[in-house]
Amino acid sequence: MSTTMHSHIETILWSEDQISRRVSELAAEVSADFAGGSSAPIVVGVATGAFLFLADFVRKIDFSVSVDFVRAESYGSGTESNGAPTISLDLKVDINTRHVILVEDIVDTGHTLSRVIKHLKSKGASSVSVCTFLDKPSRRKVNVQLVGEGKFYRGFECPDCFVVGYGMDFAEQYRNLPYIGVLKPELYE
Repeated sequence: MSTTMHSHIETILWSEDQISRRVSELAAEVSADFAGGSSAPIVVGVATGAFLFLADFVRKIDFSVSVDFVRAESYGSGTESNGAPTISLDLKVDINTRHVILVEDIVDTGHTLSRVIKHLKSKGASSVSVCTFLDKPSRRKVNVQLVGEGKFYRGFECPDCFVVGYGMDFAEQYRNLPYIGVLKPELYE
């Protein structure tokens, strides 16, 4: 990995080991909550930022799952959500009458999450839970409404700074960092 890429990070918030431990804890919690259910939930990842978290998370779940992705676009190459996300890639799996666990990299304003939940509800999901790796409640602008018996699972509460790594990017860069770090502001301001 490029030394240059690491030098762009102001500080590391969560190390690779901390991330691995927390993902294991989340998977254990979700596995316990869904143990013995009549049908396994469908795990839906929000592309592209959630791909590493989703891969690590589903490998640690104790039941068989179907996995699919949606793509919701709201950032472009900037650091601020435009507040009007669109679904640009839809599901292949039928979620009608099924429980969905929506896996997100980060919940910031809540606009994207609310839009995706609404979309899943329109496709007939009986309930929607959210499992987000990072949560920034200080930036929330939308009160996120879960569906049915849905629950909200959070990996870490994130401070109000621009973070990259572990799937999260700035202009499609830094996704492959094994940790979550704060990008130096002079690189995006």
